Amino acid sequence: MDFDLTEEQSLIKDQLDRLLKDRYGFEDRKKYMASAEGWSTDIWSSYAEMGLMALPFAEEHGGIGGGPVETMIVMEGFGRVLALEPYLTTVVLGGGFLRLGASDEQKAELIPGIADGSTKYAFAQVERGARYDLAHVSTAAARDGSGWKISGAKSLVLHGDSADRLIVTARTAGAAGDEQGVGVFVVDAAAEGLTRRGYPTQDGLRAAEMSFDNVRAEQVLGDPGDGLPLVRAVVDQAIAALAAEAVGVMSAMHALTVDYLKVRKQFGVPIGKFQVLQHKAVDMFIATEQMRSIAMFATMMADSDDATERARAMHAAKVELGRGGRLAGENAIQLHGGVGMTAEYAVTHYFKRLAMMNTLFGDGDWHLRKLAALGGLFDKAA
Repeated sequence: MDFDLTEEQSLIKDQLDRLLKDRYGFEDRKKYMASAEGWSTDIWSSYAEMGLMALPFAEEHGGIGGGPVETMIVMEGFGRVLALEPYLTTVVLGGGFLRLGASDEQKAELIPGIADGSTKYAFAQVERGARYDLAHVSTAAARDGSGWKISGAKSLVLHGDSADRLIVTARTAGAAGDEQGVGVFVVDAAAEGLTRRGYPTQDGLRAAEMSFDNVRAEQVLGDPGDGLPLVRAVVDQAIAALAAEAVGVMSAMHALTVDYLKVRKQFGVPIGKFQVLQHKAVDMFIATEQMRSIAMFATMMADSDDATERARAMHAAKVELGRGGRLAGENAIQLHGGVGMTAEYAVTHYFKRLAMMNTLFGDGDWHLRKLAALGGLFDKAA
């Protein structure tokens, strides 16, 4: 199997790497994090000029016609610098719902705003007590003439405080936990009856708590009574993107650690001379390469129409993210010693990001149980 990038994919990677190297150092990131939005609007505009926002969309909607591999390239680059911008929520999640669930008319209306960088999206899904269950939706959607009105509350809406539009899951029938009766709605973030409280997360990103009081939905995507398959398909694509980001995070963390072992001296010699520390650095490298392998597999499966086989791949990717990410992070902190625990040094921020990525859409333990219930990564009967 050929894992080499095409000429176009290599060009995307090279251009993004140059931009991030020039404008996304650790001190730059701290400045962006302290801004009102919590990320850089100038960098966001640069992403749009490079065509990163248009990557996964069809050309007739202002896109470039890319796929999961292009998303993998971008997300790995973002992971290396701990990028703060709402690319995952806008392009991967918001764009994913529109690509997979919108009608042709809805795509023509909504996708160009993502592709040119003018419209930001957030995914309002999580509810208290859901414990990673995508079917645990109690926020209600009720018919109002030809439209829908939504009432309820959502938690931990990533980049929800700066989003222009929201993708909201709401129940049109049944009770929380039922597979049927979940609809997917597009809501204007400035709609009457919607309140949101933004706050920083542990990894430096932004999130919001939201309440909906008879908020009118702009659009409904697909069947309002059977939206859960769409939600699962988009979340699976987001997990593949997170796996690629984890590769970037772990690669950067390993490089930082190896450099530190070369310059930090103890007993008159660099601590990298000590074999036991070399072993720990090698363990980090192995964990990173294992993460890279499963991220590639998840990327190849991200567009699969076989929901079960796609789910196996995403469960496995999250299991490896939780296991390998923790191993790499703990070793990085230990090998750095006290400085690794300080907010002034980059490695602790990489570890925090990995920890938060582990919990997003289900932690490693939760996905391990799901994978076991499916009989493992591969269908033995097949």
